[in-house]
Amino acid sequence: MTVTLGQAGEFSLSTDAIAKITQEHGEYAGRRVEFWQDLINSGMHLPDTEKLEKVNKFFNELKFVNDSDHWGKEDYWATPLQTLVTNGGDCEDFSIAKYFTLREMGVADEVMRLTYVKALELNQAHMVLTYYPSPESEPLILDNLVEDIKSSDERDDLLPVYSFNANGLWLAKSRLGEAKHVGRADRLGPWRDVIARINGELTP
Repeated sequence: MTVTLGQAGEFSLSTDAIAKITQEHGEYAGRRVEFWQDLINSGMHLPDTEKLEKVNKFFNELKFVNDSDHWGKEDYWATPLQTLVTNGGDCEDFSIAKYFTLREMGVADEVMRLTYVKALELNQAHMVLTYYPSPESEPLILDNLVEDIKSSDERDDLLPVYSFNANGLWLAKSRLGEAKHVGRADRLGPWRDVIARINGELTP
C-alpha cells in the first residue's frame, strides 16, 4: 500500500472547521487549534532556527500521556490535530506534530527526519525530530524530554536506530548524522496509518 503525503498548505483550517472542533471537543481544544494556526501563519517568514524554537516550545507544553492511557492501545501514532484536541501525546505524537507543523511553515522535507532512538538513560525506545542545517552538519534534536534544542554531538544519551520522512527511510550507522537509505517510509505501518488519518481529516 502506497500512501500520498500532501504538500504544505493543507493544514490551513477554516473558521467553520475550528468552530466544529470547539463544538465537538470543547473550548480549550478549539483555542489550542487556533493558537496552532496562528503559530503557523505568523512564523512562515521566520528563519528556520526561529521556527524550530517556536514549534518545539509549543508542543513540549502539551501533556505527556502514554498510548495505553490515551488511546487504549500499546502503540498509536496520533495526527497533529488529534494531539492538539486531546491536549497530550507521547514522543511519537509530539515529533510527528512538530514535523508536520514545520513542513506547513515551509521547512523542507529534505532537512527533517523523524528519528527513532534508544534513550540510554531511560533504557527505552524514543522518538525525536532531527533537523539538518546542511547535509554535512550534525543534526539538531527537537525532543520533548529536553527543553533546549541541541546538536546530536551534545546528545550522547541518544543511540539512533532508524529515521524517516516523506521521502524515505534510513537505517542508522553510528551517529545521529550517519545513516543508510533503505527505501520508502511507507514500509512502516504506523506511518501509513497516520498519513491516511491525516488525509481523512483534511477531506472536506
